[in-house]
Parts: sequence; structure tokens; C-alpha cells
Amino acid sequence: MLESWFLRIAGNDPVMQAFVAGVVIAGLNLLGALLVVVWRNPSQRSLDGALGFAAGVMLAASFTSLILPGIEFGGQNGLIEVIVGISLGVLLLDRADRWVPHVHVLITGRQRSDQTISEADLAPLLLFIVAITIHNMPEGLAVGVGFGSGNVAEGLSLMLAIGIQNIPEGLAVSVAAVNAGFDRTTYAALTGIRAGLVEIPLVLLGAWAVSVSGAILPYAMGFAAGGMLFVISDEIVPETHSNGHERVATLGLMLGVVVMLYLDVSLA
Repeated sequence: MLESWFLRIAGNDPVMQAFVAGVVIAGLNLLGALLVVVWRNPSQRSLDGALGFAAGVMLAASFTSLILPGIEFGGQNGLIEVIVGISLGVLLLDRADRWVPHVHVLITGRQRSDQTISEADLAPLLLFIVAITIHNMPEGLAVGVGFGSGNVAEGLSLMLAIGIQNIPEGLAVSVAAVNAGFDRTTYAALTGIRAGLVEIPLVLLGAWAVSVSGAILPYAMGFAAGGMLFVISDEIVPETHSNGHERVATLGLMLGVVVMLYLDVSLA
């Protein structure tokens, strides 16, 4: 039913399907950001649990909707091609992570021990946009690659996975910014706009690249999965385990895995 409904709206063109999916995930990010207006003081425990859930959804989606289908699409050489893609995704995110200070540097003023770029070197607004863009790259690309492959069910699975995890992500970033003194309503709106400006073009890029040359599909799926796995391990898990709520974050992650597995099997 969901697939039929989606096809009625987006049609049969993979790039147009990717565009509609990009609007959906951007809208869910905006929803998460706007929650800060009504849920004015979420506890750190709640945020850690929500981000753990987001990590679980992304973790399951990386394997069920990207890595395993990528290996299948690649045929005899699929495993090697996906591994190459994963390696490239991790390498890009690792380099980008060192080139641009983390979002929490702007929000909290804390520097990472391995960070060599001073916050004063870049205008705060530019720093914020670049950091957010880098951390959202694998998510947008993953959705685009899913629809570009021609498998609508796979694309829908990724759309739901990224959209669901965008809600707690948008809320967490907005809460951190409000705590740092940003205006609650204005900042929440800007977060939603940022999601639309960043994720929609990346979704379109992923769908277009795969539709132009199907040979890159296993590499693209591996690349998107590698980037998402890097963000989970390097960003989300350490953040959710740094406030004394490790058990809640872990339970949230397991719940996210279960929910994503259920959605993936149901859509398949």
C-alpha cells in the first residue's frame, strides 16, 4: 500500500522519486527541529535514548538496504566493490571530520583533542553550515542511491530509516543551540531549512549518478553505508554514552534496529 501510494505521487522516474523522498526526509528533520518549541526542556536521558534509536535505525539500514543489496547487485565482484565503496565513504568522512570542526565546537565552545582548526578561523555561520552538510552527506546519498537502483521498496526503506532518525537528530541539535543562547523558534526553523537545502540535492545526486551508470551502484551503496557507519561510531554512540545514560542509549539503539528490520521486511 505504501509503495502504491508513493508511486502515485512520485511516478516511475527514479530521480523524481528521489526528489519526493528528499522532501520527506527534510520535512521530518524540520519536524524534529520544531519539537523544541513544544517540548521545551527534554532531559539529557531522553535525548540520549532518542539518538540511540536513530543510530539503531541507521545501523540496520546500512546493512539491510545498502551493503547486502549492493553485494547482490554487483554479482561476482559485488563484495569487493561494496568494500571499496565502504572504505571510500569512511575515508571521506574521516578527512572531512578533521578538516572541519564538529558542530558541538560551535555550540559548546569545546575543542576536540585531535582538532587543529581554530573556531576563530571561520565565521560561525559558515562553520555551522559546512559541518552539518558533511555529517548529512551519507544520509542523503543513501536515499538517492536506493531509488536510483530502481528498487522502490529499497528506496522507501531508506527514506523511512533516514526520515525517522532525522527527527531526534533535528531535536538534539536544536536543543543544543537553544541552550547556547539561540532563539528557540527561529533556530528550529533554520534547522529545517538547512535540512532541505542539504539533503535534497544530495538525494538527487545519488539517484542521478546511479541511474546514469548502473556499474557504480555497488560502490555507491558501499560508500553511503560506510559514511553512515562512520557517523554512528564516531559521533552518535560516543555522544550518547558520555552523559551517564549508556543503558538507555543502548536500549534505544536496539529498538531502532528492531524497528528498521521490521520495516525492511514489511516493505520487501
